[in-house]
Amino acid sequence: MKCWSLQGMWGSFRQEPPLGWSQLSHQKVRLFVALTGVAFADILIFTMLGFQGMFYEGSTYIHRHLNADLVLVSQRTEALYVGQPFSRRRLYQADAVEGVATADPLYLNGGEWINPWTKEKTEVITLAFDPKRPIFNLPEVNQQLDQIKLSNVVLLDRKSQPKLGPVAETVQQGKTVTTELSGHRIKVGGLFTLGSSIFTHGHLITSDWNYMRLYGANSLDQVNLGALTLGPGADLETVRQSLEHQLPKDVKALTTKDFIQSEITFWTKDAAGIIFNFGAMMGLVVGIVIVNQVLYSDVNDHLPEYATLKAMGYSDRRLLAVVFQEALILALLGFLPGYGVSLGMYELLAFLTKIPLSMRFGVALQVFIATVAMCMVSATISMRKLRSADPADVF
Repeated sequence: MKCWSLQGMWGSFRQEPPLGWSQLSHQKVRLFVALTGVAFADILIFTMLGFQGMFYEGSTYIHRHLNADLVLVSQRTEALYVGQPFSRRRLYQADAVEGVATADPLYLNGGEWINPWTKEKTEVITLAFDPKRPIFNLPEVNQQLDQIKLSNVVLLDRKSQPKLGPVAETVQQGKTVTTELSGHRIKVGGLFTLGSSIFTHGHLITSDWNYMRLYGANSLDQVNLGALTLGPGADLETVRQSLEHQLPKDVKALTTKDFIQSEITFWTKDAAGIIFNFGAMMGLVVGIVIVNQVLYSDVNDHLPEYATLKAMGYSDRRLLAVVFQEALILALLGFLPGYGVSLGMYELLAFLTKIPLSMRFGVALQVFIATVAMCMVSATISMRKLRSADPADVF
């Protein structure tokens, strides 16, 4: 019954297709140009939004894997990778605030990794904490705490860039990998999964004592982030306000959710975020211009027919509905190839850059809504020509 219904609908469409489709399909070349324009605009928007999502996700890898209820950062820190450290004494003071169960430091610093095979130098990010007080909710890391307790041993993110060398493959084969990090001999004692981004080519995790060996005796006095956990029954907002009130004003307490949002907000206002948004807007403008030209030309070519329909009693509203019908058809048919090409492009870029870039439902829905709006705006602009159709011009 269902199959018969679909066949019946297809047969009805072939016998009496919608007027908007008849108008568009009459000029095959023009229809192809219009669909190409819509698809190109969608690809541009997908590219910008995809890069933007990758940019924001890469900036919050650490944030989303913290085992903390609240975080303590410098008042001057707007983004973790470019933030300012603060005195470790603030953690001792935070630990004394009622409701705070633990206050643990996270150390972060850049380092120069030497590829053991090619001797190429690459910048990486070193993360460190006290192995007795793990602050990441990464099972792979927490299962290898005994490794980073050893002198000059680090864990390597298996999603690091290939520039670091085939370290993950070598370690998985049971072989030992030793190299240099900022002039110090180190050994890769294990692997974990976090993710590389445009901010860094890779992440290393080690103990606070190894961190001190790498970056100097005073390096543990300055903390990049404090991970605070609350005691049973403690109210999150009450404790946060107590920290803000009792601690010096050179630090601030944030919930993990607010910490992530503040990071995204910072990069949204940064030049990169502005560029991504501007690129997406330019994609919309390109699409509006192309679709408007196609619809305007279509209306102009069929102006006598529209004037005849007016003379037969068709209202402007019914005729305008035809133009909007054409715009909707262009949006639907143009989105599909744009989505398909973008999907393949995401996979290719993820393979080439080794940075996660996947199609998200939210991004696809956002682009689809933008495509429909883009075509509808074009139809609205083209309506001015349709309103000028005068039945007297037919005679």
